[in-house]
Amino acid sequence: MKILIGDDHVLFREGLRRLLEQLKEGASFEEASNFDELLEKAGGGEKYDLVLTDLRMPGWPGFSGIQDLRGKQPDSKVVVVSASEAHHDVRDALEHGAAGYIPKSSSVKIMLSALDLIFSGGVYVPPTVLREAGEAEVRVGSSIPPSDPQLDHLLTQRQREVLDRLREGKSNKQIAHELGLSEGTVKIHMTAIFKSLGVRNRTQAAMAFPQSHSA
Repeated sequence: MKILIGDDHVLFREGLRRLLEQLKEGASFEEASNFDELLEKAGGGEKYDLVLTDLRMPGWPGFSGIQDLRGKQPDSKVVVVSASEAHHDVRDALEHGAAGYIPKSSSVKIMLSALDLIFSGGVYVPPTVLREAGEAEVRVGSSIPPSDPQLDHLLTQRQREVLDRLREGKSNKQIAHELGLSEGTVKIHMTAIFKSLGVRNRTQAAMAFPQSHSA
């Protein structure tokens, strides 16, 4: 596995390398300390399996930078690793093509499980960002009964609950009310669902898999 890491803090890059060595033995790494260097390496002819990028590092052009990276590495998973846990940053990153968004505050265990989910074809959205009052996000692999085996592999329990209500024709506002979420959180879930299922709109998402049955 070939991994490209973009971050302007050398200590964080070194720590990330050590962590990723646990994920894939024998992985090779390239590093960049600013976005221009990251983009140059992404377009240098080497194919990477994973590209990790910070937000707002020197040279950061905005979220269009994620699209630029994907253009250079169309077969790679581009994942944001950032100190920001703002809803709008997560949503913008996913809408511009990121395969996941991992806060730098995440534990090693969470970061590894997030990357595992991403390599399985899912989209990782941090529970700490999505958590509402009285709610704890439940991730794939929990004790809650699975819905459809394919969905269970790609979506979190909360995302399956959102998808079920989408299939019932409910609006984001109705879904938010029923699940005790904000509309902003529902929109983030929708973006992650569309990316995980490889669809572009609500109708395609509703038809992607058989109806799931959330607990």
